[in-house]
Amino acid sequence: MLSAAMEMLDTSVVNVSLGHIAGSLSATVDEATWVLTSYIVASAIILPISGWLASYVGRKRLLMSVVTGFTVSSLLCGIAPSLEWLIFFRVVQGITGGGLVPLSQAVLLEAFPVEERGKAMAFWGLGMVALPIFGPTVGGWLTDNYSWRWVFYVNLPVGIVSLIMMQAFITDPPYMRRVSRHIDAIGLGLLAVGMGAFQIMLDKGQEEDWFSSNFIVVLLVLAVVGLTAFVWRELKTREPIVDFHLFRYSTFTTGTFIGGVLGFVLYGSLVLLPLFMQQLLGFPAVTAGIWMSPRGIGTVIFLPLTGILLGRKWDPRLLLMAGLILASVSFFGYGSLDLSAGGSDFLWPQILQGAGLAMVFTPLTTISMDPIPLEAMGFATAIYSLIRNMGSSMGISFVTTELARRSQLHQARLVEGITPYSQATQQATSALGHLLGGGPGASHEAMGVIYGETLRQASAMSFLDLFHMLGYLFLLMVPLVWLMRKPQHTKAGAGRPAAEMAE
Repeated sequence: MLSAAMEMLDTSVVNVSLGHIAGSLSATVDEATWVLTSYIVASAIILPISGWLASYVGRKRLLMSVVTGFTVSSLLCGIAPSLEWLIFFRVVQGITGGGLVPLSQAVLLEAFPVEERGKAMAFWGLGMVALPIFGPTVGGWLTDNYSWRWVFYVNLPVGIVSLIMMQAFITDPPYMRRVSRHIDAIGLGLLAVGMGAFQIMLDKGQEEDWFSSNFIVVLLVLAVVGLTAFVWRELKTREPIVDFHLFRYSTFTTGTFIGGVLGFVLYGSLVLLPLFMQQLLGFPAVTAGIWMSPRGIGTVIFLPLTGILLGRKWDPRLLLMAGLILASVSFFGYGSLDLSAGGSDFLWPQILQGAGLAMVFTPLTTISMDPIPLEAMGFATAIYSLIRNMGSSMGISFVTTELARRSQLHQARLVEGITPYSQATQQATSALGHLLGGGPGASHEAMGVIYGETLRQASAMSFLDLFHMLGYLFLLMVPLVWLMRKPQHTKAGAGRPAAEMAE
């Protein structure tokens, strides 16, 4: 969990330091965003093949190698003398860190008895769900009080402790053996091109005005062609690096889809809430971080409770359904706020969302992985993590794009009633002009104030629209829960050959 949590923290902790990185390395903020993009692209390419890599070189050897690489590259990122070197070291960090989450998840799922997987995933989830929430707060504090370089240095002690514990406690299971020396170089190339283009397209789409840019169109073509050819090749080859045949398990397929939606909503909300607090309500960054933390509190409290209930053989589908409903209620709570909201108005929606996500995360993983044979667990966790990460990237891209478009839509509707012939406009302009001193230019200044408030209200309406969308999206997932089979709490799924487990 330590190694995976370290990687998850790095996905969100750097965001708040981009301005400082740009200023320190004599770059623009747009140029500095490649510090994020390079990491996301590199990790997205490695993530789906982590299961194959583990079977090729051995899981313990791979884990220790990537943790060492991630720790060393974190140090190099911290001492990078220029933006170009920082981006290069972030690519190395993404390559080494991309497989940490599915690898650590596979280790826990295999190490614990099947009936105790819920407890294991609850403990693992403390790092996976809570740390991305606290990441921006930690990154902001380190940057403000020390330097942006400490955002990377903080990984060093965690990586060293993780390596010591891996050496002492982790062993490769007996059924994991290197079955072939064959490397599908063509498949790797198609994956690199397709996934790299897809991630860059999502990251730069809004900045480039999407499909009005030839750059984005080219990326779309590369992504579609590359990923389609990759999937076709992996389905046909005898020794795939990503085992898409696992989708024949309907429970795993449904759970993976819900996991993608979970990533979409979670990371989309992690973008929306700080922006709403800081841009519209005027919260300082530290204050916004503080009022984001109750979500982590709800998660920390309810994850162990969920693990206990699963250990007592509660139907995880009931917990999953309750978690989706609870999280959706929290988004409707955000959607009921207005521009007079204070920090305390976020308290209970945040706690509800944290509790709901805790009740979604652990049961979803437990149900989805139940039918997967142990020898295929590494491949399954890689695919599961890949879809969740793709959902996360799509969620961030969607909310940033839709936020701008819906703000323009609401602005167009609001200004329809603001004309020189409107009695309400005339009264407001007169009252504001009087307050501004009543000079010859007071009416123009008053119209400027009215227009500024119109923009602010339009922006607020777009935020509230998106909060409602995310809430409804979670509700739409509830019926899918009952397409998944209840875990049998036996070793049937962990021991039978894959052919016998097809649903």
